[in-house]
Amino acid sequence: MANIKSAKKRVITNAKRQLRNKMIINNLRTTEKKFNAAVESGDVDKAVAEMKNASKKYDMAASKGIIHKNVANRKKSQFAKKVNHIG
Repeated sequence: MANIKSAKKRVITNAKRQLRNKMIINNLRTTEKKFNAAVESGDVDKAVAEMKNASKKYDMAASKGIIHKNVANRKKSQFAKKVNHIG
């Protein structure tokens, strides 16, 4: 553990951020799994709804700096491509 007060505070804030980032990334993975399940089932309406939900969550993660904005855009593009190839 650090000796300086500001370093101690930095350790605590880093731990909080790490928990927040891990929670959001896990949430992204589960929404992507839900989307993939909807695509596998072939239900277009459900897949479109899951795509909107996943796109929103990826945009929020990119705006908070948890993932890069190009990663979010690439994932959203992949989602749209999958939805377009269902029917």
